[in-house]
Amino acid sequence: MRWLDNGSRMIREYHVRFCERLGVKFPRSTHQYFVGLKAFTHQPIFDPSLFVRLRKRMGIEIFEELNQTFIDQVTRIESIDKKTESSKSRKQKTDDDSETPTHRGQLIIDAVVAPQEIKYPTDLNLLSEAREHTERLIDQLWEPSSGKRKPRTYREKARKEYLLIIKKKRKPQDQLRRAIRGQLGYLRRNIRTIKELLKTYSGGPLPFDKHDLKLFWVIQELYRQQRIMHEEVTHSIADRIVNLSQPHVRPIVRGKAGRDTEFGSKISCSLVDGFVYLDHLDWNAFNESGDLIDQVERYHDRFGFYPESVLVDHIYGSRENRRKLKKMGVRFCGKQLGRPPKLTEAQKKAINKELAARSRIEGKFGEGKRKYQLGCVQARTPATSESWIANVLFVMNLAAWMRANIFVSILRWARRQIQRLSEIFKERQTVENVFSYA
Repeated sequence: MRWLDNGSRMIREYHVRFCERLGVKFPRSTHQYFVGLKAFTHQPIFDPSLFVRLRKRMGIEIFEELNQTFIDQVTRIESIDKKTESSKSRKQKTDDDSETPTHRGQLIIDAVVAPQEIKYPTDLNLLSEAREHTERLIDQLWEPSSGKRKPRTYREKARKEYLLIIKKKRKPQDQLRRAIRGQLGYLRRNIRTIKELLKTYSGGPLPFDKHDLKLFWVIQELYRQQRIMHEEVTHSIADRIVNLSQPHVRPIVRGKAGRDTEFGSKISCSLVDGFVYLDHLDWNAFNESGDLIDQVERYHDRFGFYPESVLVDHIYGSRENRRKLKKMGVRFCGKQLGRPPKLTEAQKKAINKELAARSRIEGKFGEGKRKYQLGCVQARTPATSESWIANVLFVMNLAAWMRANIFVSILRWARRQIQRLSEIFKERQTVENVFSYA
């Protein structure tokens, strides 16, 4: 029967390929049934840009509200479950809750970069890509019926020079600079040609669509940045462009093992009772120590009291932050300033155990990057990328709550099954007693 199974599998594969060639989004009737359709159709059910528009319309604010509402509901359910204790403990708890707490809980804070899905940028590759786009724009602007000669672009020569250096395994610095200077010259000539061709459209609509017009602006800014860096022999400049289709992405130097520089948005998050909150998101690099006091104030706004302690990295331990935390009555868990005090072995173990708890937020970042595509954001615009990141954190919180309560759910299901079986057994016993009496 193995050949029959293989034959049916091949038929299904051919059916799927045939439907994909026809452009059918859901080739099987079962797929369309679960979507909610009552009859099979060959028409596309969803537009490819539907979910992109949903992410753009919802935005980061909607996902933050969903995250906060979900956590509030979870805490409310947990508080209701705790009230089912004995009357003595319940009375003692109400007496304790009569006084409003001023400090409670622990706040764990850290920052991470959410990399975008872009090609690793190099100066030579960016200039070559920009040159090819300008050649396409020149072809679009030039009209053969005008009778004028087509402007020269030297595209074959430029492409040959680019491939001559890019195919080398080791690129000497002098040859690389010479190739970049050549690509800058070709790009400058193409930009000047495009501006001259656009003069004929003065007073009328431009022949470019919105995408090409934005691309031409980005190419001009890229040329300006690359020319300045080439003249000053440097590799850093303000608001550096690393991708033509996503000019909002910036290089963020992190100094991590294996990845010295990451390209994406930098986010600052806080972890409370296993739930992650998004506190700050920026496409430019920032010092996360400046967000510490704001995150503590947000903790107060969420729960109505300040945390007892704040567990952070050593970069947050500035004198200004320590002074403000001491004024708030919040204990700073981290390396102390000045000469290290003499501690006993028990005190050292207690401090190390407390500092090791900071690995929880590192584990959350690793979970988001490995399982929920936080390490490879595939959205292309700033708005959709921000909603992507907020959505990932919301799903992580939802999954964390499900993992924490799945064992309790299994116990409740088992208890219901035992009660059901016991009721069936009692009914059977009563029936047997009736027949035995008769």
